[in-house]
Amino acid sequence: MKRVSQLTALALCLASFSTFAADMASSVTLAQLQQQHGAVIDTRASAFYNGWPQTLSGTSGHEPAALNLSASWLTLMSDEQLAAWAKQHNLAPTSAIALYGSDAENQAVKARLAKAGYQHVSTLGDALQNADRLQRLPHFEQLVYPEWLHQLTQGKPVAAKPAGDYKIIEAAWGAPKFYLLNHIPGAGYIDTNEVESEPLWNKVSDDKLKALLAKQGIRHDTTVILYGRDVYAAARVAQIMLYAGVKDVRLLDGGWKTWSDAGLPVERGMPAKVTPAADFGAPIPGQPQLMVDMEQARGMLHRKDASLVSIRSWPEFTGETSGYSYIKPKGEIAGARWGHAGSDATHMEDFHNPDGTMRSADDIAAMWKEWNILPDQHVAFYCGTGWRASETFMYARAMGWKNVSVYDGGWYEWSSHPSNPITTGPLTPESTL
Repeated sequence: MKRVSQLTALALCLASFSTFAADMASSVTLAQLQQQHGAVIDTRASAFYNGWPQTLSGTSGHEPAALNLSASWLTLMSDEQLAAWAKQHNLAPTSAIALYGSDAENQAVKARLAKAGYQHVSTLGDALQNADRLQRLPHFEQLVYPEWLHQLTQGKPVAAKPAGDYKIIEAAWGAPKFYLLNHIPGAGYIDTNEVESEPLWNKVSDDKLKALLAKQGIRHDTTVILYGRDVYAAARVAQIMLYAGVKDVRLLDGGWKTWSDAGLPVERGMPAKVTPAADFGAPIPGQPQLMVDMEQARGMLHRKDASLVSIRSWPEFTGETSGYSYIKPKGEIAGARWGHAGSDATHMEDFHNPDGTMRSADDIAAMWKEWNILPDQHVAFYCGTGWRASETFMYARAMGWKNVSVYDGGWYEWSSHPSNPITTGPLTPESTL
């Protein structure tokens, strides 16, 4: 009996040691992971990764060089998409990986990675404990998330609260047919035809812009939070408002879909009556440098200190298609650099996470660097008529790029002038230098 008891005790001791060793192996510090040349993955929502604190007095940002693979995206990603994401970030099944987020988020991501063959996955034991080392979007507050917006409308304390009055506005092309069915409570509505017009769909005159802002009750010091069923529709209005001189303009990251997916309250019907603003309170335009014209765009070509950046699909950039039924010429501005976009003229997958929110700033900056598009340059984005360029502008602005603008005329205007240089066919980054 004594011998059995000793063996039992030894077995229990070994089991206890094994459990302890497993626990030790399942949690590493950032320093230990860096010694293994491992990768850190933030499993939280992108809003928290970008810099929004999870509590009013919580830490802001993500661990150095952390990747963002939110647990909430897993149902939106096929195995092939996850494999592509891993390849893009140089992750192999043999890579040491440490996760941080909630226990549930970490477990979900770990299980999905294990299914894909990644076995060396642990948790980051000292995650978010050293505020000095955390990184964030310089202007994360310019991309709001649904729960923050809901708390703001409920009068609850929020981080990065607007300094004064604020307005929530849905933007879309044409009559508010979807808005009438459901919209964010208290939101107004702007038809994009009120900020751009034919024949080239350029920005309307400053006088018309001033009248629109007055009608919406917007002054230069009003915080405007825009969203759309299409993010780039809201971004188009946002960029033009910034040009006009509205100081604080923000986007609901991911647009209407993120609000709907969060299951937050909605309203139906027409917008509430708005008291017009008596005066904008500042000259319009307040930031004219945020728009460049055709001559200025031409002057940015083939320069090391500037980039004229095409936010068009690869088939558009290489001249396979114009991207639009009403734009006949195919091709690209000779000397423009490719800033990526999406699969066609109505998509922006290259800039989006699986849920439609903005991709990580590191991913976007790396994508641009391949085409010699750098943060210390004067960068002007363009697309066909301005929507995709405006969305990209808003992302670059949140990333802290200081000298960014939109070439309003875009390919539509450029291609309508036969004397402008145009190129077609496969292009390389070197061809734009």
